[in-house]
Parts: sequence; structure tokens; C-alpha cells
Amino acid sequence: MTFDAAVVGTGPNGLAAGVTLARAGLRVALFEAADTIGGGLRTTSLFDSDVRHDVCAAVHPMAAASAFFRRFDLPARGVRLLQPDIPYAHPLPGGRAAAAWRSLSRTAAHLGPDGRRWMQLLGPLADRSPAVVDLLLSDQRSVPGDLLAPLLLGARVPSLATRLTPFGLLRTEPARALLTGVAAHAVGRLPSVTSAAVALLLAHTAHSTGWPLPEGGSARIADALAADITAHGGVFHTGQRIRDLAELGDVPLVLLDVGPKEFLAMAGPRLPERYRRSLRRYRYGPGAAKADFLTDGPIPWTNPLVGRAGTVHLGGTRADIVRRETATAAGRPVEDPFVLVVDPAVTDPTREAGGRRPVWAYAHVPHGDPRDPVDLIRRRIEEYAPGFGDTIVASRGLSARQYEEYNPNYVGGDIGAGALTLRQSLARPVARWNPYETPLPGVYLCSAATPPGPSVHGMCGHHAALAALRRHHGLRTPPALAPYP
Repeated sequence: MTFDAAVVGTGPNGLAAGVTLARAGLRVALFEAADTIGGGLRTTSLFDSDVRHDVCAAVHPMAAASAFFRRFDLPARGVRLLQPDIPYAHPLPGGRAAAAWRSLSRTAAHLGPDGRRWMQLLGPLADRSPAVVDLLLSDQRSVPGDLLAPLLLGARVPSLATRLTPFGLLRTEPARALLTGVAAHAVGRLPSVTSAAVALLLAHTAHSTGWPLPEGGSARIADALAADITAHGGVFHTGQRIRDLAELGDVPLVLLDVGPKEFLAMAGPRLPERYRRSLRRYRYGPGAAKADFLTDGPIPWTNPLVGRAGTVHLGGTRADIVRRETATAAGRPVEDPFVLVVDPAVTDPTREAGGRRPVWAYAHVPHGDPRDPVDLIRRRIEEYAPGFGDTIVASRGLSARQYEEYNPNYVGGDIGAGALTLRQSLARPVARWNPYETPLPGVYLCSAATPPGPSVHGMCGHHAALAALRRHHGLRTPPALAPYP
């Protein structure tokens, strides 16, 4: 069978590209090096056959918010996006904790003196959430559909982006720490323009579309995307790593869900030297080190409020987070890194079996850090949940260095597929008007190394597929993505 298009890599962006191309009527073949599809959307049993762990991503704000997933409509396909009442919480020394509820007004009441300022900062963004999300997840080359969105963001980013006015609207430590924990999702030096944009994007969605967990695990999202591709004639080839573009034969359209390093290895001397130099200059950011725990009970947080949150940020005060993240970005290891923790059974009780449950945790570490993160992360959790170690039945760690072995896109453990600097947000991976198109005819990049960057939103793959369809098939109207009645 001949194909109209090939997609290499089946992470969320590769799958989104496959859906878009197949919905446009193209015959699509998708190639995956691993034995299972999904990339960052894999869920598997690690220690107990009845308990499933999310290998990479666990919580999915952008799967509820992005334009691609809004149109694809996961709930209509049987994927239940479960919403915690408290999307994220931030414990502080001395047993205190700050929390963000889905309800903006309840969050404001919780934050006391900073409540009104929290509402002023995030309320207008939440009111226009689709426009704000669409702007930040755009190809960054298009005119915004809602011109108020860039004005709202432009009025807020400066106060979050500099050391002179650090989160200037917020004056109490709980509120500042709560927002800084969200900014740390940018995984880099703090504060910065990009961390400010990330903070505003994620913090406001907590009060609009939420920070959901898919019932049963992240693989449910990948399965829904794959089912749609198959229903429209797409074919998957797993366990088949493409090391050279020549292996794809004469397929006229190729979309690559790979980063610059992998693309250079696949394309080699076919690329013009100037473009190769630009790809070699692409910068990767700090790494993530992952620990998976099987426990025989919930995490015993000192403050019970923390135990109700879908995501927990462990970083201490705002100053502590800035110090740790800035040192990590500079390549200096710290013994008390910023850690994200998810106990999925808090939001999705089906994840617990026989009293045992998965616990998911990431630590931000320097690029390529070889340290096993299990004890590092366990100690950080026990600072705010004494006795956590006693609940652990089994554990597994993946260092930043090992993460690249798991997924070549995660160079040095950089799960964002490239540093989120201002320059690399605007010119990702190189400075081109069409950032998805490469110098090779019919070959496009669609990974998180293209705009708008990391997270499970599918927009890199969707934008790349639309660009390819316009250029090679004259398709100006995006294909319908909603499930058929």
C-alpha cells in the first residue's frame, strides 16, 4: 500500500499531526520506535499489575484548553477528564500551605490580603480563556483573533518577569510562592519573560478549563487519537525506529515529531550547511528526573489541604524557588530541587487497587544530571509529609541522562524539547517564517521543538500538518476534528 504522508514519532504532536492529515483525506503511516505509541502519553504497570503509572505526563491542563483538543472533543470519545477541586497546592515551611481552587473567588478568600490582587491578575484572563490560550499556543506568526488577549497579557507579564518587580501585584508569601511554583513549569531561570507567560497560562486555566487527569491514565488520550487515525485509514508501525529519511522511500509528505538533534542524525548531509549550523545552535534546557512510587496509602501531608490537590509543588518560599531554579538552569546541582508531585488516586479513585496506588514525581535537575532521583525526591516529599517513606512499597527512578535514552527528544532530560528562552520561543527551532517547514521538500518538523513548544496540547503537530496541507494540497480550511454523530 502506498501512502500520501508519513509521521515519524507518535507523541501527542505526532498523533495530532496524524489526525489532522487523515481527517483531510490523506493516507497516513505513522512510525514509532517504541513498542507502544504515545511518547509522553504512556501509562503502564511498573510494580503491580493492577496499578498503572504515567511514565511521563500525568496532569493535562492543555488537553482541556487547546484549540486542537477543544475541536477533537476528548469527552465525546469516552475520555473522562477528571477535575480536582484544587488544581494545585504549595506547602510552605511550618505546616502552612497555599492552594488554588477551580473557583477563583474561593482561591481569593483563601489568599486573604492578596485575594483581590489574585483576582485582578487572573480573573480577566480566565474570562477570556479561549482567546488567551489560542494566542499563547498559536504558531506565533498569525494575527490574534481577539486583540484584547495580547493587551491583557502585555499588561501582566512585566510585573512577573523581572527581579525589580517580582510578582509585584502579590505581597504575601503564600500567594507569591503559589504563583512562583506555576512559573517554575517553564523549567529555567527565574524570573523571565517566558516563565511569566507560562505562569499566566497555567495559573489562569486552573480557574477556567482546569488541570484535569484522564480517568485511567494519560494513555487514554493517546488511544483516542490513535483510534481516530485508524478509523480514517491511518496505519501504525511500532518498534520501528527511523534512523534515515531514506527508509521512508518516496512518500511525498513527511512530518517529524523529533527534535533538532534527532533530525540532524536522520537527514545528515541532505540539509544545507547553514540550516545545520542553526540546528546545532539550538539550546536544550535543564533536565527532569522522574521517580515513580507504589504506596500502600495516600501521601501523609502535614497540611491536609495539600492532600486534596491534583498537583503539588514542592519548592518552599518564592525566594527558595528562584534560587533553586536559577542554580539548576546554570548547571549547578542542588540537594533540595523543585519537585512536582501527583497522587493520581486523589482525583481518580480507579487508580488505586487493593489499597495500593501510584505516586508520580519529577525533580528539576541540571541538564544531563546522572543522579538517581528516588532518594532526592523522597526526602523532599518527607519535608512536608513525614512518614511518606513508610508508605512506599516499591520505587523506580529515571535520571535526566536516562530520560534521553527513553526518548531521544528529551536531550539531557529536557522534557520540553528545548530551552524556553525568549529567543527560542520566537525562533523555534530556527529563525524561519514557517518554523515547521525544512529545506528538504515535503519534510516538516512537528515536535515540541517548534511553536508553541512543550505540553500536551497537540498544537505543534496540528500547526505543522495545516502548513503542509496548505502548501502541498491547497487546503485553506482546517478539516473537521469532532467525532462523527
